[in-house]
Amino acid sequence: MHIAPYDNEPRPIVVVTDPRVPLTYFSFGELKAGEHFDYRVPGYETCVVPATGTVTVATAGESFAEIGNRGADVWDGEPEGVYVPTDTPARITALTDTETFIAGAQYAETLKPFAVRAADLDLVQYGSDDTKTHRKIKHILGAGHHDRVGRLLVSELFTVGAGGWSGFPSHKHDTDRLPEETRHDECYNFRFKPDYGSGLQMLQRVDNEPGDAFHIVNGSTVLIDKGYHPCCVLPGYEMYYFTILGGLSQRSLKQYFQPTHAEQLHTIPGIMDMVAKFK
Repeated sequence: MHIAPYDNEPRPIVVVTDPRVPLTYFSFGELKAGEHFDYRVPGYETCVVPATGTVTVATAGESFAEIGNRGADVWDGEPEGVYVPTDTPARITALTDTETFIAGAQYAETLKPFAVRAADLDLVQYGSDDTKTHRKIKHILGAGHHDRVGRLLVSELFTVGAGGWSGFPSHKHDTDRLPEETRHDECYNFRFKPDYGSGLQMLQRVDNEPGDAFHIVNGSTVLIDKGYHPCCVLPGYEMYYFTILGGLSQRSLKQYFQPTHAEQLHTIPGIMDMVAKFK
């Protein structure tokens, strides 16, 4: 499903127990310097990530100062974040004007909060210009935090160069059937550079049968409930998407690649490094 962009005060876009992607939660909004936003999400662990600007996050008796260092947009610096445990009150205080994401995943236990600084990111780059699949992934809650988080995976994905595909070879993760696949609900928020760029999100629920296609623009939110889901950006533009994954039974993601396109796994450089980082 595609949710068109709109000006948003800090409030959920994907609410708890959403019928389409009940394992995930997504909220975002803008704050002016000096303003604050309080939230608490029973049943969901969350991660605060400034898209732009700098914030302080207070939760569980701890204060994590000066989170985020980006200026004009998500291309202007590295992401940072704060992990907020399940059912734990948090206050976000804007030190500068900010747009801040709150990503969440359904999880019953209450763990301990921590900050993710730029030096803590799990980074991977794969694909190539020749195959039109060149991209960078910056895992905020990735493999390096496997023992400190319940079910939540949070990443930022960048299409490198002018145009190209992401999420290809096409894969899905809508069914728990180890070792082939795990169920992970997923949510994206897209940005384009320049911001009048756009792209396409495909959602093919059955191999070799027609699916859905959504025209995505700057600020679009897409919910991935079921099926194979590659996306692309128009030539001449760069694409970014903030990615939230929530697992049903485990944190590590096991992707099932679409049989029709499985041979492409051998043509795209570094793709298995990408797979290994979704832990």
